[in-house]
Amino acid sequence: MSKRRVFDINFPSDPPEPAAASVPAGTDAAPAPEPRRGPMATAISENADALKTRANAEQKIRAENDRLAHEFVRLKKLGLVVDRIPLGLIKTTKLTRDRSQSRDPELDELISSIRSLGLSNPIRVEQDGDGYQLVQGYRRLSAYRALYQETGDALFATIPAGLVAHGETLQGLYRRMVDENLVRRDISFAEMAQLALNYLQDSGTEATTLEQAIGTLYASTGRQKRSYVRHFAELLEKIGSDLKFAEVIPRALGLDLKKHLGEDASLRAALRQQLQQAQPQTSEAELAILRAALERPSNRTPKVSARVDSAKTTLRCTVPAGTVRCLARNGRIEMAMEKDFSTIDQRRLEGAIAAFFEALAAEGEGEA
Repeated sequence: MSKRRVFDINFPSDPPEPAAASVPAGTDAAPAPEPRRGPMATAISENADALKTRANAEQKIRAENDRLAHEFVRLKKLGLVVDRIPLGLIKTTKLTRDRSQSRDPELDELISSIRSLGLSNPIRVEQDGDGYQLVQGYRRLSAYRALYQETGDALFATIPAGLVAHGETLQGLYRRMVDENLVRRDISFAEMAQLALNYLQDSGTEATTLEQAIGTLYASTGRQKRSYVRHFAELLEKIGSDLKFAEVIPRALGLDLKKHLGEDASLRAALRQQLQQAQPQTSEAELAILRAALERPSNRTPKVSARVDSAKTTLRCTVPAGTVRCLARNGRIEMAMEKDFSTIDQRRLEGAIAAFFEALAAEGEGEA
């Protein structure tokens, strides 16, 4: 008799397989039954299927998150991601503004529109640490600040803002600001010129000359307009520190001032002294001083070119105020120049006309 080992386990022998049922000829055999699975095998199989389903779901979620992240970055670069940002978090120190710091006469209209209809065009900002730097929308931001100060309404404590992707060059941010105001077409030549001077002085830019600054900022404008900006910039370099309302100087007056101040140092000194003494408090008063400076008698001899025929005499006369085109004929004389004569006091016009004919009469008596 053999010794039995303690750990041997006797399993019952497998039951005999049932005999295959006879299948009539000409018919398909019935499928064999699947082997029976135990509870543990079923649980393992179901768990594996669940893990596989979960892994597929997580992969789809990650792919969707990646797609949304790329879309967010794309929209942010375009400035199309908009959020409401507290006014106190927005700074205006990175860019020198292309708007005069004096009270904007149209700001009240913008405030009224925002109060009634809301802000239709969000400002644009760039994230800067815990806050934001303004890129576009100085007037809109000023209007919101005025409304919040006036009403205390929480609605105006935050402003809709488009987020500009962080890392754009300083030159690109300046171009964004400039192009927006050029589209609106209400920015003056003096404001454009002052921005070019500030851009040139900004150590963060690459411009080393005034021409480079103007060419960079106003690349989308025509050559003639850039020329006007350069003339105004040169004018501001001469007397800009003495002007309070440079943004209202008309183009023709600014060009004439730049020309004559550059040719006559004594005229420039006299004008600066008069501006410093008068300290005009309105734009009209300052413009009157500038126009009067061009109307003063000059020691230079006017350059005159004339053409005479049997019917009329035409001539062009260069005087301190600019170039005058004259047409003289029997019983009639016409003079024209780029100047708004409707702004001149009637008594001054009458005195000038009287002096004109007195000069003609005096010359006639001398010739006689």
